[in-house]
Amino acid sequence: MQAARHRLRLRRMPAPKLTRVNAPQPGRAIVIINPSKFDHGSVGQVQATIADACQRWGWQPPQFVETTAEDPGCGQTQQALHQQPDLVMACGGDGTVRCVAQELAGRDVPLGLLPAGTGNLLARNLGHPLDDLAAAVEVALTGVDRTIDVGWVSLNDQPEQAFLVMTGLGYDAEIMAHAPAKLKARMGPVAYVVSGARRLRGHRVRLELRIEQRLVHNGRVRSVLIGNCGKIQAGISLMPNAAVDDGALDALILSPRSVVGWMGVMVQLITHRRRGHRNVDHYQGQVLSATLAHPKLAQIDGDPVGVASTLSARVQPGALRVRVPAADSLE
Repeated sequence: MQAARHRLRLRRMPAPKLTRVNAPQPGRAIVIINPSKFDHGSVGQVQATIADACQRWGWQPPQFVETTAEDPGCGQTQQALHQQPDLVMACGGDGTVRCVAQELAGRDVPLGLLPAGTGNLLARNLGHPLDDLAAAVEVALTGVDRTIDVGWVSLNDQPEQAFLVMTGLGYDAEIMAHAPAKLKARMGPVAYVVSGARRLRGHRVRLELRIEQRLVHNGRVRSVLIGNCGKIQAGISLMPNAAVDDGALDALILSPRSVVGWMGVMVQLITHRRRGHRNVDHYQGQVLSATLAHPKLAQIDGDPVGVASTLSARVQPGALRVRVPAADSLE
């Protein structure tokens, strides 16, 4: 039985054909911008940098639409699509990117990434500039389009939401929920380390994980993560098998009992080992469902979204066009 479980964990899904297209022609861009990611008074400077780049590369003057606490990007993107733009740029963190991508999924309008958050995990996984706005805008305006998968998740049988990086229940969501915006603004990614260290001790809960309706895991865990890609800060790959365009989702289950157990988990994750620790399990599939015996905190692409006891996820292969650096294109 144990050997069969290992074969399932490391199963590689067939990768769909990767599609990239030629560099774009100048056109009209709409920028969905999250003003909370910038210091007071600097939003105008950000807009000027983007507008200058559009002028330099022959694009029309961009239109800027700000997100709000009530609508973090979905409604703004819906309205933008009515204007038939040639490009929609998301200027914010992974939450802003997720909302914009949710509306662009399945459409022909590409997404440009202008990272302005703490994690910027999709941009990290795609090799985008992270700390240079001008360089990121240049990629969005002059790069090539790459199709990537989109994950869809339903928590507690509620309507599906898109995710591009990771969604999960348990410890990972606790880290996100207890790393407040002020702490992240002051300490950057270190805020997550501080939050995580404070919550190493905690109760495990029984999990049933099914892939394509087959029960593959039944045991007590601290966290279950479902990922579309696997890289986080500091070059750590939580899910070594995960690829953003492989037509599959990856599951990571963490089940340490103590702080000492967490040390072994961290060593395995940092060294990119895929097996060899009893507190870490990897799985892969296209349709996954997780059921917890008791509700735990949940997160979607790093945003806390309350508590949940059930999570259902599926992959939509090649659903999103993302503008990437031209050097990443196929010859």
